[in-house]
Amino acid sequence: MQKMKSILLNFSVFLLINGLAAQTLVWSDEFNYNGPVDPEKWHHQTQLPNGESWYNGEIQHYTNRIENSFVSNGTLKIMAIRENYTQQGVTKEFTSARLNSKFAFTYGRVEVRARLPFGVGTWPAIWTLGQNITEPGGYFYSEFGTTPWPACGEIDIMEHWGVNQNYISSATHTPSSYGGTVNVGGRYVNNVSTEFHTYMLEWSESRLIFSVDNQVHYIYQPEVQNMETWPFDLNQYILLNVAILPDIIPTGFTQDAMEIDYIRVYQNNLNAGAIAADYFRIYPNPSTDFIYLNGGIVNNLTYRILNNLGQVLLQGDLNQTNYAIDLHQLKAGIYILEVNDGLNQQFARFIKQ
Repeated sequence: MQKMKSILLNFSVFLLINGLAAQTLVWSDEFNYNGPVDPEKWHHQTQLPNGESWYNGEIQHYTNRIENSFVSNGTLKIMAIRENYTQQGVTKEFTSARLNSKFAFTYGRVEVRARLPFGVGTWPAIWTLGQNITEPGGYFYSEFGTTPWPACGEIDIMEHWGVNQNYISSATHTPSSYGGTVNVGGRYVNNVSTEFHTYMLEWSESRLIFSVDNQVHYIYQPEVQNMETWPFDLNQYILLNVAILPDIIPTGFTQDAMEIDYIRVYQNNLNAGAIAADYFRIYPNPSTDFIYLNGGIVNNLTYRILNNLGQVLLQGDLNQTNYAIDLHQLKAGIYILEVNDGLNQQFARFIKQ
């Protein structure tokens, strides 16, 4: 697995250098080591918020023990275990881990390849919180904590409740909608507890796009953007955890893990070639059956549509009066359009709904 991951990472770097992914890898953990999680990248959040329990009726302790979070065979394991464990003067029947990234960022693409635990009562999550959150025990609290939840903003890239097996949910929590938020979407994905899938967030100045295996299932793009609806112009950091809910108690659950192959954050659009950044525009974006190009279009252009692995899915000429590209052959997802004038290329990302 480690060799395959190295090949894929090198291929991703090749794509980035050549402008195909249009973004630069700025932070990652490939988990190509063994033992405890990298302390330069991760903080164990263990402090009980109110001295007794965690939020949302969770019944576990989060610990910094290697039994609950470790790296082996090229993947991170966040292990939930049924066991009596006393911490901070409180005894609980389950343990798990909650990791904070020591990296915070504004805008970009997050990709996490993961396999989820199985069982009623398990609640794994891949998500972000505002770096400014006032939450004692969080990595950034002492230096940046000024703003309570939900005003700090929360982005749920992936949540999975074992009581609804294979349903992947994504959501946002803001002052305008939090707790049982209405800003939520999801879909069923086969075999999330037996196979690895790639969970992705695309975060720009105006919207959040959530997908699994490159298929979009939710877009958050409020018409009015202010601190009530859009606290997402400030740094967020990444959290990985497996929570335990009370409905696990009567089940035969003993232990299981959220297993993560890699986590990667991309930022900073690359200016690939000499074609100006406003050489063309795609509309509509997101699209359904066709995309159209306008702007400084000239004759004798060719195009290619690539997926996020750099594989060419469609290609052709743009020598018509109406510059339309038929997308009927593509599944819903996020793609890269390359336009070439014979000397230079320009790249743009678009969504097929």
